[in-house]
Amino acid sequence: MRAKSSKPKASAERVVKDIRRATRRHFSAEDKIRIVLEGLRGDDSIAELCLKEGIAQSLYYTWSGPKATKGLRVHGGRQTPARR
Repeated sequence: MRAKSSKPKASAERVVKDIRRATRRHFSAEDKIRIVLEGLRGDDSIAELCLKEGIAQSLYYTWSGPKATKGLRVHGGRQTPARR
């Protein structure tokens, strides 16, 4: 019997990681704000909104939490660090 080498497994894991990285969705600041405002409007539940937008509820709450906007001011659609 031949001994199994770990190289094919390592390369397979790398391929999977590269695919996940390439297919990860990136949301613009405008999209995040739009989704959070829809949730605050309350027409649908957060679960329904997240299902419709294709995001996890935890991601919605990350975007809407106080840490997400801490220290930021909005100027004409641009977010800039707040001055101290």
